[in-house]
Amino acid sequence: MSEGELENDDLFFAHESPRESQKEMIADGINALKDGHFLLAAAPTGIGKTAAALASALKVANLYSTGSETPKILFLTGRQSQHRIVVDTIREINRRMSQEFSKMRLVDIIGREGMCKIIDKSTGKCNCEPGVTESERRSLRSDLEDYIHSEPRHVDQILKYAERNGVCAWATARDVARSTNIIVCDYNHVFVEGVREASLPVMGVDLGNTILVVDEAHNLPDRIRSGLERRITQKVFQRAHADCQEYKEELEKKEDALDIPESRALGEARKLEKQISALKSDPGLRKWFEVKQLENNKSKGDDIRIDTQDFLDVVSSAVQGIIEDDSEDPISRVLTMISRLLAVVVAEDEDLEEEANENQCTKLAEILEICVRYRNDSALALVFDEIIGEPRVTTHLLDPGVVSGPIFEQSPGSILMSGTLFPPEMYVDILRVPENRSICKNYPSGFPLGNRPVMIASDVTTKYSERERSMSSILEHIKSVIDNTEGNVAIFAPSYSMLDTIYDHFKDNWNSKTGRLIKEEQRMSKRGVEGLISRLYQYKDMGGSALFGVLSGKLSEGVDYSDNVLSALVCVGLPLPPPSARQDALLEYYTKKFDRDRAWKYASLQPAVNSILQALGRPIRKKEDRAIIVLLEKRLLENRVSRCMPVMQKMQTSNPSRTAERVNSFFQM
Repeated sequence: MSEGELENDDLFFAHESPRESQKEMIADGINALKDGHFLLAAAPTGIGKTAAALASALKVANLYSTGSETPKILFLTGRQSQHRIVVDTIREINRRMSQEFSKMRLVDIIGREGMCKIIDKSTGKCNCEPGVTESERRSLRSDLEDYIHSEPRHVDQILKYAERNGVCAWATARDVARSTNIIVCDYNHVFVEGVREASLPVMGVDLGNTILVVDEAHNLPDRIRSGLERRITQKVFQRAHADCQEYKEELEKKEDALDIPESRALGEARKLEKQISALKSDPGLRKWFEVKQLENNKSKGDDIRIDTQDFLDVVSSAVQGIIEDDSEDPISRVLTMISRLLAVVVAEDEDLEEEANENQCTKLAEILEICVRYRNDSALALVFDEIIGEPRVTTHLLDPGVVSGPIFEQSPGSILMSGTLFPPEMYVDILRVPENRSICKNYPSGFPLGNRPVMIASDVTTKYSERERSMSSILEHIKSVIDNTEGNVAIFAPSYSMLDTIYDHFKDNWNSKTGRLIKEEQRMSKRGVEGLISRLYQYKDMGGSALFGVLSGKLSEGVDYSDNVLSALVCVGLPLPPPSARQDALLEYYTKKFDRDRAWKYASLQPAVNSILQALGRPIRKKEDRAIIVLLEKRLLENRVSRCMPVMQKMQTSNPSRTAERVNSFFQM
């Protein structure tokens, strides 16, 4: 596409004129989507990839509009902050469009738990519209639809309107989606089967006529994997038995009150109660868990891989002959039990924690269903381990492509983008994006290279065999950065254990900025993260502070540190995944699927490097920002590791004194 042609497409661009890198990405996006292809864009922070992707998708959707039907655009992102950026971008596009063109309609949707006040899991109903008649409900929802259609609305605006007027935001938003051009939602709506089947038809979405824009696409493989991760302990059988009994007794009460013959549902509940009772007390199943515990204790690690069919066999054997008319085929017997388990509904107890309120029958059914589906597929690994002495079984999907591949095959074209979608060719492989329809591009950031120099230490490493010897120098390097930086410094460690070591050292030995140390905690809430970040802005003009977090944690990914609030960033180590049965299974699977070199790169090395690249994108958010980066890991200088990193301005430091000089020089410029 020529530049002249591109200029005619500014109808769908949110700003006066695109930057050079945006022009290139918009043109690539349009050309890819027009041909039914996939653009995998490694687009650094600041390129304006959201505006570029939307400009491309809207242009092509408009080209293929038939009057009665226009391709929808699903903008998929795992971050609610990104939802807001998309909504604001579409507002700007609408503002710039001439009156003769229809404005773009958008609906912003999050999960039902975030849009409905209280959901009764036993009935699937919410209490958003209490005491409302059907005619009132239609009127209220129609008014909310008009509100959503009037201009692009953030989901929090929709929620405030819905609460004020006593209408269900979630149900209305899904209905509105049928008549919108753009739906902003989570990855789960497309890449988790249960959510996809429940939501897309209701929203009028046909994947065969939908352009997918996947934001922060480097997260997609793990999000798909987590969608099929299920975990049970021996206690699940006991709790499922209690849930089944409760369900059966409720059915009995209802049918006794109505004085009607026993229903099929009650008959199936009685059968299920017998089966779960057998599972709970079966000596074979108990023995199986004991044997696996012994095997795990004898292993060199903390977990072991187990055979999926072996697990299914012991479950099927435990319920064999319990129900007279059940199938003789072991798998058919388990499938029938799964359908009975999924029929169980139980009331929530408001006094219990969320996990305790989980329907244990559903939990058991889901892991059994996954095991049955993938019992002959090496793409799934079943892992046995113990948590606080309690044995458990966990499903791990090794190959996200078994889920995403068929979806991309249906798609008429997609844009997958991220600042760390690097290298994009790797994501073609692991997501099974059709190779003959894939276009992989790395875009320059457009930021002055000198505004974010990257210094790599050649004298330290977190490699296990050398970690202890390096620790004192690592601490001295960090001190050199802190002492020579006016402003906030972020320090990201490879693990929470090392984070504690580093933080404790400075807490006890840092006198100049006492009280201005900020530390990430495990499993922090969104509100907790926001509270920590707000303190950075308070301390910025008070001499600065030190923020301690972990690579791949909540502070090193997905947080926009605006207004140049970070002056320096230190990343400690190379966070390679620790040895585990799951990691061994992944390496084995990728070795067979690709080759040994790519297996190591895809399963271990590149994800570790990308977690550092994610952190590198935090301090510099716009062209004028300046920050210095210090990477305390000599392995990053090795050829095989440095090849996993994009082009950037790098320099070496050989000791803490040299680091101090370089940092001081940067801030004196």
